[in-house]
Amino acid sequence: MIDTTSLADLLMCGPRGRRLLLEYAIASDRLHVPEYREDSFNAGVFLASYHLDPGKGTSVQLIGNVGGEVREVAPAEVAARLETVSLAEVTPELLRDCVSEPVGSARYWQEADGSDVLAVSDELQVPLRRVAEHIAASAHATWWGEPVAERSQWQVEWDDAPTHEIMADPMALLRKVRDQIVEEELAARRERPSDVTANWSGNWWSRPPWELPSTTRALFDESPAGLWFVEDSLGWEQANTRRLGVPAGLRIFEIDTAEAWADLCARFPIEVTAQKRHDWYRATGRDGAWVVPDWAKVAEHYDAVHLQTQTYLSAAGIAIPVDEQTATVIAGWDPDQTFWFTPNVRYIDDPVRWVVEENGERTDWVRQENPT
Repeated sequence: MIDTTSLADLLMCGPRGRRLLLEYAIASDRLHVPEYREDSFNAGVFLASYHLDPGKGTSVQLIGNVGGEVREVAPAEVAARLETVSLAEVTPELLRDCVSEPVGSARYWQEADGSDVLAVSDELQVPLRRVAEHIAASAHATWWGEPVAERSQWQVEWDDAPTHEIMADPMALLRKVRDQIVEEELAARRERPSDVTANWSGNWWSRPPWELPSTTRALFDESPAGLWFVEDSLGWEQANTRRLGVPAGLRIFEIDTAEAWADLCARFPIEVTAQKRHDWYRATGRDGAWVVPDWAKVAEHYDAVHLQTQTYLSAAGIAIPVDEQTATVIAGWDPDQTFWFTPNVRYIDDPVRWVVEENGERTDWVRQENPT
């Protein structure tokens, strides 16, 4: 049985989870009001998000409205409109689409966008809770809190992007990357401004090295989750996927809560304060010491690390306390992503080709049976 209260709480406490709830409400409203109407919930979200965005009038502009007045809709009015939205039946396809959007809009190198600001406003907490409980009551969200699906793991290889191979000695890469992080931290202390508000950016992610094999499970339609859920995507529209064979008995660390991520950082810390302080301050508002896991140390104890989707939704992009002085951020990960630190896995079966196809107002990943 699903712990609906627990999952609803998790969806309410993280920026990506709250954005998911907002997107679900938007999708529900569109089912009943497909056309644009100024009194609709969707129009309210659009206008309120524009006025709440920190880039309003500069990096964020309304096309065709240069110099014109844009009606302002307050969060209280958006909340009132949300109360009237009839929530759509939960389906695997709708959940997939509503997870995809907040993953794609995540940004840990600058302030939250207007939609994220709206979703965290006090006025929306009660009506968004209704959406959270609606989703949490569905069996289609069960897998969000499941451990790695060892029999269904798929590596996504984007066209025009470097491929990933199983390394004979992944520890050599992990030690090299650790040395680079240490060197970068020393250089950042010397060269970067100590003012946390300075206009400076760098490597904002906290995941293991991208060169390692990383996989996600297949979804309800057999498409890998990694096709749909991509942070900081470059807009790829074609990919090959390879199935990974996982032998029994591997030691897999499950990031099943924010506390589990904090524990990993506490056990195997490496300091990244100087190199990440500017990005992570803008993303979280916290000024202080930062750490991430030393993946070379982690790999001495575990063969893989898996970020559960519900942890991503509840904890990605927030400052997670590690101890009284330090904190950390889950950034640059994709939901359900597993990184493999061991050479004892194998790619099996033939690669499967997927392409993006237009389907009305939406786009879908479609399996290409006979690629040319």
